[in-house]
Amino acid sequence: MWQRVQTIFLAVAITCLVAMIFFPVWEVKTETTRLTLYPLYYRAQLGEASTEIYFPYCIIAMLGLAAATLAAISIQKYENRLLQLKMGALNSLLMAGCGFAAAYLSIKLAKDSHAPGNFGFGLYFPFAAMLCNAIANRFIKRDEKLVKDSDRLR
Repeated sequence: MWQRVQTIFLAVAITCLVAMIFFPVWEVKTETTRLTLYPLYYRAQLGEASTEIYFPYCIIAMLGLAAATLAAISIQKYENRLLQLKMGALNSLLMAGCGFAAAYLSIKLAKDSHAPGNFGFGLYFPFAAMLCNAIANRFIKRDEKLVKDSDRLR
């Protein structure tokens, strides 16, 4: 199972999606305030006081963890390549939803705070995972074509 190239790419996608949770998506630092959007919550620190808001910002982490889980299940289904391709397509949708939700919420927060913020690594990880998933799907298709061609020769 691990000797297949697509398994390595799916493992890298899982790593990106899990690592995304620990890095900020968007951040603004001023002298008195610090606004940070993580995939699980939004934190506003005004001096010593700090508030954390989980909903609707936790949708980023939920979609990311769902995509990571689906990629892990897809690795297990290496014997059924057609199912693996379908799961890869669904996984691409989940990763795209995760990435676009992160981008939308960070842009919305930037407009609401009237301060130019910095995008963090948490914003880019879902898109890197989506690229790894697309490459894995390409190798799965190549394997399926190879099996069909060998069946035709018999």
